[in-house]
Formats: sequence, structure tokens, C-alpha cells
Amino acid sequence: MTLVIFLYMLIASTFTIGKLALQYLEPIFLIGSRMIISGLLLLGYLIFVAKKTIKFSKTELLDFASIILFHIYIAFVAEFIALKYLSSVKVCLLYNLSPFISALFSYFYFSEVMTRKKLLGLAIGFAAFIPTFFLNGESDASMRFFGVITLAELLMITSVISVSYGWIIMRRLIRKNYSVIGVNGIGMLGGGILATITSFFVEGTPALKSVHSSATMDFFAIAGYMTLAIIIANIVFYNLYGYLLHKYTATFLSFAGFITPLFAAVYGWVLLGETVDWSFFFTVAFVVIGLYLFYQEELRQGYIAT
Repeated sequence: MTLVIFLYMLIASTFTIGKLALQYLEPIFLIGSRMIISGLLLLGYLIFVAKKTIKFSKTELLDFASIILFHIYIAFVAEFIALKYLSSVKVCLLYNLSPFISALFSYFYFSEVMTRKKLLGLAIGFAAFIPTFFLNGESDASMRFFGVITLAELLMITSVISVSYGWIIMRRLIRKNYSVIGVNGIGMLGGGILATITSFFVEGTPALKSVHSSATMDFFAIAGYMTLAIIIANIVFYNLYGYLLHKYTATFLSFAGFITPLFAAVYGWVLLGETVDWSFFFTVAFVVIGLYLFYQEELRQGYIAT
């Protein structure tokens, strides 16, 4: 459980880092360049250091394509466009809707039994998000749907659905003894290429925005944020998450992510001056209760290794 907490303490920082990086680059190009660099690093390590290669049959071709499209491209492009308009804390909080989607996918793909206690835990966690939408304090100009949800929030929900499906496919490939590093490397490189192509059509020719008094300072700032994001998210988080899928279910790991907003709130407050209202603490408190109920039931069912 210690590794799980460490995992989400790390990933919480990437929402703040991403918000800072968006001062310098457009969101789609930022994701494209970051994923291409990350994918090349992972595949380079696998081929030249570990001396391994990835060989997959035609039957797994669709799974690898799904990793590229859903796990990386759609998930990250949607998230970073949303991050441009929402606070890092809110994006982090919405990201934790993933357990509900993961539970549904796991039910169909792995026949995991959904007991009443697990349903209660999920229901408590889901209900805790209601104030997040009805008490929307964001000062963005995004279109609202039904007077409640903004376009940026809708993009985050799309990101959550996409990444949750991606983790299910990742788990299936890991069960077939594919390398976590290799699958992530292919996904990031492919997703990064798609995002970069999209950026040229949507955002135009990439350009570094002027934030500091000199272009050199801007360059070193974005290079620093990019390096931190790659190390923390693309190298450490994704591969540690893949490792933890050997011990925990995708649903539980997603649910455990509800502790992430606590860390994100601290980072956002210290580095970005962001504040949170009572609805944030209400949500976090109740999802912790739901997490406890869900975790206990997963232990009883034997889905979590002890």
C-alpha cells in the first residue's frame, strides 16, 4: 500500500507541472513532443540496455492500437486542453472518476464480481462528485451543458473514459507477459506522433510563448517542466503502475487515486496560488470512505494479492 500512496503523490505533481508548462506551449503540441521523447527513451532502454525486443502477433495488433489511441492520444490531448481552462486541482479531482469506468470495463473484460459492498463504495464515491459540478467556481468561459457541466469538464470525462479503457487493455497485455516498458514505449511514441500531427492542423506552427524577459529563460523553463513531467509521469508512474497491476486490480488502483487531489491541492496552493472550497474536502472525505469499503471487499474476494 505504501507504493500506491507514493505513486499518487508523484502523479499529483504532474497536474501542477502541466499547468505551468501550458504557459509556454499549446496543449496538443506539448503532449505530442513529450510523448515522442518519452516513447523513444523507453524503447531505447528496452532495445539498447535491456537487449530486448517486442514481438506481437496479429491478434494483439488491435490491443496495441488501442493503447496508442485511447491510453495516450485521446486521454492526454483531452486532459491538457481541459487543463488550459480548469485549475490543476479540479482536473486532478475529475481524473478520479476513473474507478467507476474501470469497474464497468473490468466487469466485462475480466468477469470481476461486483458485490453489494463494492457497489456501495462506488456509489458513495460517485455521489461525492456532485458538488464538484453543481458548485462550479471556475472562472472559464467554456460552454455549459444543462447549466451544470462545462465543455472543459466534458473533455476531462472523455479523458477519464479513454485512459480507464487503456489501463484495462494494458492489464490484458501484461497478463500475456508483454513488457510494461515496451507497451508504454510503443503507446507513447505512437500517441505522440498522432498528437503532433493533430497539433499542426489544429494549433498551427508550434511556437514558444514569451513569459520571461528573454527567450533563453523561456526555453530552459519549458525544458525543465518537460523533463520533470517525462521522468515522473511517463517513466516512473506508468511503469510503476504497470508493476502494481500484477498485485492489484485496475479498479482498485483507480479508486486509490482519490488520494491524489490532496497532494495536488498542496502543490497547486504552493506553486500556483490555487485555492479550494468546502466541496473539495467533502468529495475527498467521502471517496476515502468509499475506497475503504471497496478495498476491504477486494481483499475478501481475493482480487488483491496479500
